[in-house]
Amino acid sequence: GPRCCGRCRRAAYCGPEHQALDWRRGHRRSCGQHAVGDDSADAIPEHNEFLFPEYEILIEPEEPEFPADSTDDEQGAVDTSKDAKEQEELGAAGIAAFQSLDEETLEAMAKHETEEEKIFEMFKKQVAAEPEQIIRYCRGGEGPLWVSGENRPEEKDIPNCVCGARRIFEFQVMPQLLNHLHVDSLGESIDWGTLVVYTCADNCGGGNKYLEEFIWKQDYSMGCT
Repeated sequence: GPRCCGRCRRAAYCGPEHQALDWRRGHRRSCGQHAVGDDSADAIPEHNEFLFPEYEILIEPEEPEFPADSTDDEQGAVDTSKDAKEQEELGAAGIAAFQSLDEETLEAMAKHETEEEKIFEMFKKQVAAEPEQIIRYCRGGEGPLWVSGENRPEEKDIPNCVCGARRIFEFQVMPQLLNHLHVDSLGESIDWGTLVVYTCADNCGGGNKYLEEFIWKQDYSMGCT
């Protein structure tokens, strides 16, 4: 971060809030105990509770999708046959549990699950081309890549900017970022399917200050595995 502790000149922060938080959580005990330039490992306490690993983000255009060759088609046919057999076995095993439901309800459930599977399969296929991708950026172009057909915002769900202009989709944060941040070590649950960020269509502020924008959190559908 651009700020650093005025006493030890070693601990860096992105702002006064994190500096105050770090001071309360242990920096007050270690600050000033080591001389300037001391690189010993215990000079600054670890910040596992609220600071994440730092990485460089590389920006590359997304390559267009090429049609699959005949080998993929043949493999796809085999996989489809295998999936159909597994579905048949699962259906036979679980038929007793659904005997109490009427046919109309079962048809509605099956249709919903099928649509959810298509959306999620499309998401997985797109992600598989760049499995390390953590951000998808496309301001003013096509919309976000959704992980589910559920919990998608409508236009009325996205508030206008403070300047009065509407907000449009700019970028989304992908779930792969969770792996890089090692959030499992926090002891708390942090999870999302995708985080979609909407920003001012008029790009107000002129780049001179930070503006509060709008984020939509979409979780994985209950039907996705």
